[in-house]
Amino acid sequence: MLVTRPTLFLNSSIARANIASMKHKADALGLKLRPHFKTHQSLEIGALFKTYGCDRIAVSSLGMASYFSEEWSDITVAFPANIQEIDLINTLSQKIKLNLTVYNLDTLHFLEQHLDHQVHVYLKINIGNNRAGYPIDADAEILEFCRLARSCKHLHLEGVLMHAGHSYKCRGKESILEVHQACMSRISMLKQLLKEEFPSLIFSYGDTPTNSVADSFPGVDELRPGNFVFYDLTQAAIGSCTENDIAVALACPVVGKQPDGQTIILYGGGVHLSKDVLLRRDGVRTYGRPVFLRDSDWSLMSSECYLSGISQEHGVLKVSSAEFDEIKIGDCIGILPVHSCMTADLMKEYTDLEHMNKIKMYQMKNPC
Repeated sequence: MLVTRPTLFLNSSIARANIASMKHKADALGLKLRPHFKTHQSLEIGALFKTYGCDRIAVSSLGMASYFSEEWSDITVAFPANIQEIDLINTLSQKIKLNLTVYNLDTLHFLEQHLDHQVHVYLKINIGNNRAGYPIDADAEILEFCRLARSCKHLHLEGVLMHAGHSYKCRGKESILEVHQACMSRISMLKQLLKEEFPSLIFSYGDTPTNSVADSFPGVDELRPGNFVFYDLTQAAIGSCTENDIAVALACPVVGKQPDGQTIILYGGGVHLSKDVLLRRDGVRTYGRPVFLRDSDWSLMSSECYLSGISQEHGVLKVSSAEFDEIKIGDCIGILPVHSCMTADLMKEYTDLEHMNKIKMYQMKNPC
């Protein structure tokens, strides 16, 4: 396998299995699946979801919504609406069913005054992530928002949007389920508050850990996970998946072997993987898990092997003495990423191991 520079490999068989598993869960529970495409950011990979019956998606920016609007007609921007992009909002809302995430009255007023076409709105609710949205117990503010949105000519109040991002702090399925149960309790409270005046609101709930592990979502209408298409080492450490479910690996040429008999230098660093780091249960800090690459897949190296450090272009790989002897200068080693979303965003392209074809990704256009 000839790899001249760091290359992001996609194991499409694993990705398809991940998609199928999540869609089967949603279907079995009578829920809609709205996968978040911020992880793969690719029309070609997005097409895989259509083969499993997905008809709606979420994205993390209006620019990404514009890119995916070529092939998708129902798109939620799961990021607070940016009123500076009102021209793009108007362009997209003429073309597709555009769902915006909003939680400030000022944003609602601005949209109502400047929209040319109807836009669907999801109210952002904070159910424990503490990043953005109305607190779950802000009854008066939530009702005020919903009533104002309902009165707007150009806005349709579609539902409420929630993200259990604090599940990323979990380690183990039991911990994930504790977070999930607390979220379900909060959703029940919210449902009680809104059911009389707003009985038809869609409750959209998403994060990969709880959506992967839990098997009951009372009060939820729509699942919105994203990272599950690829998973990564962080998800494996959380308990969302196993390392065998990870669908991407960064292929890195071997450029050096240190005299200590334990250290391999790779061409692949922070500009390829990002500098996300994972603290393993044994206390070791790692930037990636090495695999031996084969013609159409890969196999894990021994558990004592890990990416111990990265700089801009360098990767420092610690290996056993047996693997040190086996690996040669010019070989190519795969690295399972700590955070697949960031790695994909940096690389901007995949090579599908199954067919060795290139798959392009969304790239933000420079507004200047």
